[in-house]
Amino acid sequence: MVQPTGKFHLGNYLGATRVWKDLCDIKQPGQRLIFGVADLHAITIPKPDAAQFKQLRREAIASILAVGVDPARASIMYQSAIPAHSQLYWLLSTVAPMGYLNRMTQWKSKSNLREDKDATAKELGEVKLGLFGYPVLQAADILLYKATHVPVGDDQVQHLELTRTLAENFNKLYKKQVFPLPRTLLAPTKKILSLTHDTKKMSKSDPNQDGVIYVNDPPETIIRKIKKARTDSITDKFYYDPVHRPGLSNLINIVSGITKQPVHAVEQELQKFDNYRDLKAHVSEVIIEELRVPREKFHQYMEDPQFLDDTVQQGTQRASEIAASTMKETMQTMGFI
Repeated sequence: MVQPTGKFHLGNYLGATRVWKDLCDIKQPGQRLIFGVADLHAITIPKPDAAQFKQLRREAIASILAVGVDPARASIMYQSAIPAHSQLYWLLSTVAPMGYLNRMTQWKSKSNLREDKDATAKELGEVKLGLFGYPVLQAADILLYKATHVPVGDDQVQHLELTRTLAENFNKLYKKQVFPLPRTLLAPTKKILSLTHDTKKMSKSDPNQDGVIYVNDPPETIIRKIKKARTDSITDKFYYDPVHRPGLSNLINIVSGITKQPVHAVEQELQKFDNYRDLKAHVSEVIIEELRVPREKFHQYMEDPQFLDDTVQQGTQRASEIAASTMKETMQTMGFI
């Protein structure tokens, strides 16, 4: 799932949604693909403007379709449209250790806490319950559909480990294999960093929007942002070194992710340049060409709200059938029915 933060940025695209498109392309008979907009997760950061939130949700659906996810081969839905997500979240929370949740890093990051240590009682007291417990909801999103493989980026691996732990805890408690243990499908692209803050990942919430490239950015905007991208003063050789040359390494990661070439191949390709001006022009060209079709399709889908609504309705119906079956088995196992 992806959160409805509006239009997708390059990190979303390379780390998640393009992988979804690739999975659609190789889908085999008997396999099921379910992708969604995590609008319940989104409200862990307050969204007081209801009209804007509704627009962001719609833009997220359009963005998923724009990158090539085929609604005939995958179910696309809003998380909130299927109440079983919240129901299973509550059931799983009864087997979720607080200590494990305290060690999760993403909620700490969103709370501006250090990720390498447990939060203090005072720090925990200032964190909202929804934000602290949202990894359990994320586990419910996966286990509700008895997913066997889950495509994630580097920063989501920890959450998938929690999902397996909760599945094991539940199965062991009730002495029944209700939930399979999902396997990780790690996105081939490494985490994409801000163009202007090479210690932070690319994010829509970045106060400096020059650090973020959006899927629907026009070519001239992409060129301007890449020109301003933080790099270094070494121009006699361009090579991948995320510790000492994080800005350049981020650009190499972007080209590697888009072209699906290994980093060393991109390094070799960049040896023809002897200045950052030409190198950045090359990076801009690669990005512009990759995003040309998604940008055009995004605008087309946003102009056809009925198609978006129909797509979500169909996807929700298919996903709801699977969710209902899982919840029936879960409730029977626990003795509720």
